[in-house]
Amino acid sequence: MDLHADLTQRALLDTNGLTWSASPMAGVERRMLDRRGGEVARATSIVRYAPGSRFERHVHGGGEEVLVLEGTFSDEHGDYSAGTYLRNPVGSSHTPFSEEGCTILVKLQQMHPADQQRLVVDTTNAAWVPGLVPGLQVLPLHAWGSEHVALVRWAPGTVFQPHGHPGGEEILVLAGVFQDDQGSYPAGSWLRSPPGSVHRPWSEAGCTIWVKTGHLPATLGPDGSEEGIQSLQEG
Repeated sequence: MDLHADLTQRALLDTNGLTWSASPMAGVERRMLDRRGGEVARATSIVRYAPGSRFERHVHGGGEEVLVLEGTFSDEHGDYSAGTYLRNPVGSSHTPFSEEGCTILVKLQQMHPADQQRLVVDTTNAAWVPGLVPGLQVLPLHAWGSEHVALVRWAPGTVFQPHGHPGGEEILVLAGVFQDDQGSYPAGSWLRSPPGSVHRPWSEAGCTIWVKTGHLPATLGPDGSEEGIQSLQEG
């Protein structure tokens, strides 16, 4: 399956309006955002676990990145409440489940094999730092090479200068309304901007976003494979 699989193209989705599709495990459904491959795929999805549902033990051949949006996500290593950010590196394995039910953002097969840090961040208790302009606060989550991941909080009326993203940018709006010169993006919006893209972001009402930069390939090979991977300032 190819779904928004051309990473050199801009993609924009209202995740709240997408259809839930079944996974191989009963009680686990997903809203697919981008995907290249079959059941084992390079993929970005919103995944929903019904209460008491679980997934069979599996290995993450390309790593797994998770942000818990609602409820409590669990595996044999612990319980992860809403606001928890997880990274399971290439080669790791686990048996995930949810006793009470949960909704998570999941990115699969998008990690460099040398990035072997397992990471668990409780963002509800972590320290935010000032951003580059007044009204901006940043909670750094992970950095490796050119890749940077963070939560960014925009106070109402915050404006950031025009700038480019040499390695691309990916945003999930968690609360409020994020804006730039190409549109307005309410909570639930997922936006992927390709390498070399430029924008001027702001937020009139204020917002909180999950943002990842520097992780998209500068070019794709003729077979669609990634050929090379290209800072987090604002989101």
